[in-house]
Amino acid sequence: MKISKEYRWEMGHRLPFHKGLCKNIHGHSYKMSVEITGSVNKNGMIIDFFDLNKIIKPIISKYDHAFLCWEGDKKVREFLKRNKLKSVIVKYQSTVENICSDFLEKIGTKLLKSKGHGFEELTIKIYESPNSYAEKSRILHGEIL
Repeated sequence: MKISKEYRWEMGHRLPFHKGLCKNIHGHSYKMSVEITGSVNKNGMIIDFFDLNKIIKPIISKYDHAFLCWEGDKKVREFLKRNKLKSVIVKYQSTVENICSDFLEKIGTKLLKSKGHGFEELTIKIYESPNSYAEKSRILHGEIL
């Protein structure tokens, strides 16, 4: 069985290495699809959507209306700090592929801490525009923390 839930947030970033327009400060309306496959529990659910929200919404709120900044982008980091702007500093370039990998790790780790669930696989798909996305999956079945 598979369930899916979508989440949305707004976030700014830039890619300082980029040769085109993405080297400039800009933002996206991100959409994330979270899919979980697994066995249905005694209540007839893989996981209650309420419980899934308790895992994912705190992650999203950290990034929503923030500027995602690579730690090596000193010029922008100084600007964000000087102006006391909401930011998330990361060790990776803020490509949708890297964001997807980061979210997959964060969400997967929290799901594995949930007791009494028969999760098998987690798939994260993050859209940075209506027709551009990155997708990554992680097997959860049999993982031990």
